[in-house]
Amino acid sequence: MKAFSYHGQRNVSGERIRQARTRQRCTQADLAARIQVSGVILERDCISKIENGLRMVQDFELRAVAKALGVTTDWLVGEEDDE
Repeated sequence: MKAFSYHGQRNVSGERIRQARTRQRCTQADLAARIQVSGVILERDCISKIENGLRMVQDFELRAVAKALGVTTDWLVGEEDDE
């Protein structure tokens, strides 16, 4: 599969994921555990790669991350202003 990038990043949500996670004083490992409870397997190293723009995010992963962080998917992709 060819890896696409947008402004040098493989996703548009990584920075917002980091913002929401750190605002809640949640570690990457804690976030991974929250996501895994919903049935989506996303390890801590994957979250690190997503936050650094090195990994693409699947739509079902984005939904699980948004739910775990208590934000909307629109906010994660920058379609809504800061909450």
